[in-house]
Amino acid sequence: MAMEENMEGEACRKSDDLKLENQLCFPFYAVSRLIIKQYQPFLEELDITYPQYLVLMLLWEKDGIPVTYITEKLVLNTNTVTPLLQRLEKKGIIDRVRSKQDERKVEVFLTEKGRSLKQQACKIPAALAQKVQGSAEEIETLRKQLWAMIEVMKQSS
Repeated sequence: MAMEENMEGEACRKSDDLKLENQLCFPFYAVSRLIIKQYQPFLEELDITYPQYLVLMLLWEKDGIPVTYITEKLVLNTNTVTPLLQRLEKKGIIDRVRSKQDERKVEVFLTEKGRSLKQQACKIPAALAQKVQGSAEEIETLRKQLWAMIEVMKQSS
């Protein structure tokens, strides 16, 4: 047993695998937090959080979507999305309605207030693009790589 523990400890000391700078996950985590921080001033004007903004973007694309669609697209669990939707509903931005075809399903609709937020939010993507360094081509390449990675990760989980 002592020999096994020593070998494991030895492997860790010889390897740089556990250095933060060598992790794939950390740069994603850090850049995600930093980008979301850049969104804060814009989202505060709209009185919404970043996850609420993501939900609204889905609804601005297509109104009247099932909660399951939201969970799938945002790669979130229902127990995370439900309180998020409850807060949006409390603010008068969305309505949740039981499906007439299947009462087990809940569909989400924008209210007039939710639709009007879209006009205010239109400036956000361009403002954020200015803060990111790199050409339009580099950013598009990165976006495509990230979407490909998301698909691979979703399939393996």
